[in-house]
Amino acid sequence: MNIVAVSDPRIDHVRVTEDEIIAHLADGRVISVPLAWSWRLAEATPAQRGKFRLIGTGQGVHWPEVDEDISVEGMLYGTPARRPKPRPAAGPRVSRHAPNKRMQPTRKRAARG
Repeated sequence: MNIVAVSDPRIDHVRVTEDEIIAHLADGRVISVPLAWSWRLAEATPAQRGKFRLIGTGQGVHWPEVDEDISVEGMLYGTPARRPKPRPAAGPRVSRHAPNKRMQPTRKRAARG
């Protein structure tokens, strides 16, 4: 009977191509995900993609210039990063209610007595 010791996967080094994010793990495995999984990296320049650092002892990778983090677990089991929904452009506020007529100031009448 063979017993295999399982440890948390750790990234040893990373390479980013025009199409993939490729992580070489400390245990010898090589995993990759499509570059399109990270819309931030897909839109980054090759120079920005090349500037990264490992997080912790290899739990993930951080690209500071594009503010992107990818974990080894995300690469193994995850799904693509979702692009945030665009916010509506700021413009004049429109009331859903009927417009108010401008009220004219009222004058108090002097009491007659």
